[in-house]
Amino acid sequence: MKDKCRCLMKYGIGMLVMAAVLLAGCARQKDPMEKIKDLEFTVLAEDNIPQELKEVIEEKKQNAFKLTYQDNGFLYICVGYGQQISGGYSITVNALYLTENAIYADTTLVGPEPGDQATVQKMPSYPYVVIKTEFVDKPVVFN
Repeated sequence: MKDKCRCLMKYGIGMLVMAAVLLAGCARQKDPMEKIKDLEFTVLAEDNIPQELKEVIEEKKQNAFKLTYQDNGFLYICVGYGQQISGGYSITVNALYLTENAIYADTTLVGPEPGDQATVQKMPSYPYVVIKTEFVDKPVVFN
């Protein structure tokens, strides 16, 4: 009788181990772009951009660009939209959040309102945004 009980116990334990292995294999795969948390950020005025970064932006502003810059524990995420035919453009930061593998930054260029001639200069402009956030050692994915 003791041998039968031992056999049934071993069989039961074996079944539990197999069930655990099977259930672990069925676990939901985590999306690497799934948001962990929103990041706090500040959109910087030109006067608050570090001088070295200003110089890089000045060199690149003719064309669209995406770059990052690190300084004193902060990460600067920069998105430029290149030369536009007039002034009156703005840039909206739609999202800035941390994922398991990266920082996700989403911005949109907003054009001048039709017929808004008072704010639209008739000369080219070079809209860009500089986002300042705490430094996180992960790559930035731009959208």
